[in-house]
Amino acid sequence: MRLSIIFHFLMALLSCQAQSAKINVIDLKTFRHKVIGKNVQLVDIRTKKEYEAGYIDDAIRIGIADKTNFKIQIEKLDKHKPIYIYCYSGVRTKRASRLLEKSGFLEIYDFSGGWKAWTKQY
Repeated sequence: MRLSIIFHFLMALLSCQAQSAKINVIDLKTFRHKVIGKNVQLVDIRTKKEYEAGYIDDAIRIGIADKTNFKIQIEKLDKHKPIYIYCYSGVRTKRASRLLEKSGFLEIYDFSGGWKAWTKQY
């Protein structure tokens, strides 16, 4: 009986840890549909200077350039809710996506066109 309980406990524990993040690369159309006007975790990973020059409404800035600070700041977010990230053109988001995945985020959306694509739409 005891072994059965321990076995089931270990299986449950391992199945929870086996959950891996799903990193989804999305385009401008999908980004607009899923993010704009919605209550989501939207993170701008660009530098402070880039962010101050313009950003997507409701985005919070957590710069990826300082990896240590990035890790500290993302721990304040909800890992069980989808997180949407963008940078200038979509290059830095790949590195950020991997860090988010390692930190336990389950659903990551990488806006591939970034700020550059966003500003071209207008």
